[in-house]
Amino acid sequence: MKKIFAFLILALAFVGCTDEWDEDLRDPKNPTEVPAPMLFANAQRNLVDQMVTPNVNSGIFRLISQHWANTTYPEESRYDLVSRNIPQNFWFTLYRDVLMDFREASTIIQEDQALNATIKANQLAVIEVMEVYTWSVLVNTFGDIPYSEALNPDIIYPTYDDDAAIYSDLFTRLDAAIATLDEGTGSGSFGGSDLIYNGNVERWFKFANSLKLKMAMTVADVNPDRASEAASEAAPNVFQSAAEQAVFNYTATTPNVNPVWTNLVQSGRNDFVPANTLVDLMNELDDPRRAAYFTQHEGAYVGGIYGNNNTYANFSHVNPDITTPDFPATVLGYDEVEFYLAEAAARGFIDAAPAEHYTRAITASMQLWDVPEDEITAYLAQPEVASYIAAMSEAGASNTLTEEQRQALGVQKWLALYERPFQAWTEFRRLDYPQLQAPDEQYRPVYSTVPVRYPYPPTERTLNPENVNAAASAIGGDEATTRIFWDVR
Repeated sequence: MKKIFAFLILALAFVGCTDEWDEDLRDPKNPTEVPAPMLFANAQRNLVDQMVTPNVNSGIFRLISQHWANTTYPEESRYDLVSRNIPQNFWFTLYRDVLMDFREASTIIQEDQALNATIKANQLAVIEVMEVYTWSVLVNTFGDIPYSEALNPDIIYPTYDDDAAIYSDLFTRLDAAIATLDEGTGSGSFGGSDLIYNGNVERWFKFANSLKLKMAMTVADVNPDRASEAASEAAPNVFQSAAEQAVFNYTATTPNVNPVWTNLVQSGRNDFVPANTLVDLMNELDDPRRAAYFTQHEGAYVGGIYGNNNTYANFSHVNPDITTPDFPATVLGYDEVEFYLAEAAARGFIDAAPAEHYTRAITASMQLWDVPEDEITAYLAQPEVASYIAAMSEAGASNTLTEEQRQALGVQKWLALYERPFQAWTEFRRLDYPQLQAPDEQYRPVYSTVPVRYPYPPTERTLNPENVNAAASAIGGDEATTRIFWDVR
């Protein structure tokens, strides 16, 4: 009896202490509630990390854009997208680690009754701009994707939306965000939790308009009327200098380091060399950016054979400055915007001199890599580069580009977008220049042409088969050779 009584006393004591024990058992390093600014910052970093990383498990854009070549393990240069489950890792990162954090941050901010109304509106608008950017990356990678029913825990099997329809909605959302951003005195947004602009709303306004111009030119071949309207609206408010471009500044200490350093230096691996595709063209043009992009091998710039398992010691390497832990990542650059303005002017979307914007674009890229002014001038005067500039001065048919203008834009933009590999791949697909080829047949590439999209992740085929099969049918087949809606040439 005494034992039973003692047990009951112990049980009552246990019940009385449960709340305290629950508190003791909570892991302070894994909170159940996270402030919105922290979620926003985390999403920003995860997004930029994914766009920058050379990790072969998800970020192979330097390889398929043919800026880099593999050494020991050449499978990704040969377009094996399956063995490492590359599309799935990319998909999960953007949906789970980026969009979900942005969406949760937005929900928390909306419910915060104590937050200043102007700051709240700006924060929600900035999140919307970043979401639009992320959704556009997903569409440009896969085509049709879960969108209207995505990120909803109550919808287990989301349908896939049409890629062109998603882009149309993204324009609407971006316009609303631009209209909401308040640059007035005393306005603010995320402050130090904004890892790109440190809460500067004026910069976000410029970024949003630059993104709008970028999206407009992306759809220019398939929907010139919408592209013309968006480009003409955005052009007056885009970046005016490199000081305004979107840059993510990594730190010299972990965990906020550039993934290039993590994968090339910290890992102690020598898996990549510059590709001959890029190096040979820059040699032909005597491009002064070579010294900033690569090292020399025996007094020359030598690229590894694309698709081959190159010996690391026999070729140029990536410039060590690029592999430092705090090397900054350009999210959207002033040089890129000037290329878009040149194209918009050439198509007749805006009233401007396309050759002037084109020259500014090349110059801005050179300046980004600290090329001296006299070398920039000499480069622009070279016969082949001068012929590109002349082509941009020619008048083409309304809403279109001449083939020479496509080549001029495509080649020089591809050269400038080194270290922005996803966009280099996108511009190659859109402009069809430079005319990249798959590796030689002796290397047995999986595809005989350069991939133009990622196939859907295997998990989607397993867990959401009806909807993914419908999407595959709608886009013309779930293949790496199936084109995104804007890729119509």
